[in-house]
Amino acid sequence: GKWHMGVNCKSRHDHCHHPLNHGFDYFYGMPFTLLNECEGTDEPELAKSLQDTYWLYTEIIILSVFTLLVGKLTNLFPVKWKIIICLAICGLLYFISWFSSYGFTKYWNCILMRNHNITEQPMNLKKTTSNMLKEAASFIERNKHRPFLLFLSLLHVHTPLITTEKFLGRSRHGLYGDNVEEMDWMVGKYLLDVIDKEGLRNTTFIYFASDHGGYLEAHRGNVQMGGWNGIYKGGKGMGGWEGGIRVPGIVRWPGVLPAGKVINELTSLMDIFPTVVHLAGGAVPQDRVIDGRTLLPLLQGTVQHSGHEFMFHYCGAFLHAVRWHQKDSGTIWKAHYATPVFQPEASGACFGRGICPCFGEGVAHHDPPLLFNLSQDPSEANPLSADTEPWFDTVTRRIRKAVEEHRKTLTPVPEQLSPYNNIWRPWLQPCCGTFPFCWCDEENNKG
Repeated sequence: GKWHMGVNCKSRHDHCHHPLNHGFDYFYGMPFTLLNECEGTDEPELAKSLQDTYWLYTEIIILSVFTLLVGKLTNLFPVKWKIIICLAICGLLYFISWFSSYGFTKYWNCILMRNHNITEQPMNLKKTTSNMLKEAASFIERNKHRPFLLFLSLLHVHTPLITTEKFLGRSRHGLYGDNVEEMDWMVGKYLLDVIDKEGLRNTTFIYFASDHGGYLEAHRGNVQMGGWNGIYKGGKGMGGWEGGIRVPGIVRWPGVLPAGKVINELTSLMDIFPTVVHLAGGAVPQDRVIDGRTLLPLLQGTVQHSGHEFMFHYCGAFLHAVRWHQKDSGTIWKAHYATPVFQPEASGACFGRGICPCFGEGVAHHDPPLLFNLSQDPSEANPLSADTEPWFDTVTRRIRKAVEEHRKTLTPVPEQLSPYNNIWRPWLQPCCGTFPFCWCDEENNKG
């Protein structure tokens, strides 16, 4: 399915970010993410968020090159030609990035790969769902006689909401509801049926979850396309608000885990890693801090509470909020150090920007932090203060100490979303033809 971690680092064929270079033995899916451009809708998604940035850096660099050139030719200040040429090349690349965002995204970034080979460029979204299901079923059949890990990251319930004709109009909740119903069929009436048919029902641990809450800013006209978060505030990409990070987890393991059991304990998608290692009889690495906790004791009922006392909620590289499950009282507190500035102000989302930023002018910082008692106020509607909450100072001090301890465990890494890393690099572009004429359809030809 959707990998979304990219492919190359230094050359078109080094595949440094590819799944096969990160522990997986087999890959079929999208190396990038699903965008409106992949469907060819009238509302480009990548272009909307990046075009202004590309053009701003293009203007800045062109102005810098012009200034340096004038200074060089008039001897106002010494500057090497190498610097001017390098800046001019950077400006050209930013210009090409801006220009290509107006139409080439579909042909260059909406691709399907099998292992290291591109099988469709651009991908045919009408066939992608069935192709991925067949791949998953084939993988299960090939590996049914030995332990296997199948990680299937569906393209569904994600704009542009690809839905086959069979499910269009099935739901009372529009295209989003249709998309949810098709995903439900894909998981329940296809993949789980394959597991059962192959006799793996009682020996297969299945975990189903979403990576984030509803994307509130996603609209087509007056129709909301990105889901609904119920009583919870905020949505996708908003750092710490509950609507963006609180999602259900559904587990199936007949004969081992009881059916119908509901566990109201907060866990994390980071818990999947130690859980899988536990199931495989391995041991997690001991040379670093592992933030996840195995889910098995909680699922089997040998413990009653999650192993997470503190959970740290980031937006990009920035810590926005911290959750504290106070063990002695059972109270769940959450402190927000930064929150997105909604546009319009009372809308609960960043409609003016398309998605909320993680830093800069689009974020409000809070000192002391906004504090909520989630046990009593899960909607995060009533921030507490020292005047209204006797525990305010004690709780904020304890959370601040936990943040200090947490930061000691972190190793700084280069900023992935820096302006430099946003430059389009044609020599890294995956292409199954002769660049820039990238076009192939091995799936259809094979059929």
